Amino acid sequence: MRIVFMGTPEFSVPVLDALVAAGHEIAAVYCQPPRPAGRGKKDRPTPVHARAEELGLEVRHPVSLKGAEAQAEFAALGADVAVVVAYGLILPQAVLDAPVHGCLNIHASLLPRWRGAAPIHRAIMAGDAETGVCIMQMEAGLDTGPVLLRQATVIGAEETTAQLHDRLSEMGAALIVEALARLGSLEAEVQPEDGVTYAHKIDKAEAAVDWAASAVEVDRKIRGLSPFPGAWVDVDGVRLKLLASRLVDGSGAPGEVLDDALTVACGSGAVQLLRLQRAGKGAQDAAEFLRGMPLPKGARL
Repeated sequence: MRIVFMGTPEFSVPVLDALVAAGHEIAAVYCQPPRPAGRGKKDRPTPVHARAEELGLEVRHPVSLKGAEAQAEFAALGADVAVVVAYGLILPQAVLDAPVHGCLNIHASLLPRWRGAAPIHRAIMAGDAETGVCIMQMEAGLDTGPVLLRQATVIGAEETTAQLHDRLSEMGAALIVEALARLGSLEAEVQPEDGVTYAHKIDKAEAAVDWAASAVEVDRKIRGLSPFPGAWVDVDGVRLKLLASRLVDGSGAPGEVLDDALTVACGSGAVQLLRLQRAGKGAQDAAEFLRGMPLPKGARL
């Protein structure tokens, strides 16, 4: 099929690769514009932009698709379908209607649960037992369109957003290839009104750890916010990001370090910290971290 691909972050790259590997013709790749990054604040292309150039594909990065000229340029591509995954711009109706088969979105949740911007983070933070990927026919509403295909997966007891992100990206890549192969024979499933939840964008203000909360809540926050923005605590004026954890037995004053293996008491129960990062430093496993910054039994976070 002749496809317009629309995506921006690392999550979208395996999908682009899968479409190319399946033999589809990529008419153009749309992504967010390069933005300043790094110490020099030089414009850096997005992961999809970089990968598309490696593949020799045409890249477009309009700031908006609301204008008549941008919409005409999109329509002129004569696409059979557009595949959209974490693109970052709202698609006007004229864009949604331009391809022969419309626009298909790869969404990283089991719709209608976790519509919106941060479905992977929110699923872990809420303690969902499973999540998955949906292939959705896009319409004007936010993730409201009918679902063509879905695939579920169990969320691991110690799985972080980073790990689940990578698994769902690969799942989405395989599922969209299947959906395109079966397009025309798939029965669209209208999303029910019951069970609708919204995965609001993560606010950095959410990331501070409250040790008075239960160990279950603290563990979900640490895993759900890893690697970005990263759940954090301050220790003697040093900010520490907590990037991986597990639930363990233990009790004590909230925030108290209970042993030499970074077991920390919560309001009820305890968590063991597995991976941490000091401000300005790289992420480290607990044992390596403790060699550089000891947090002995009895210390308070």
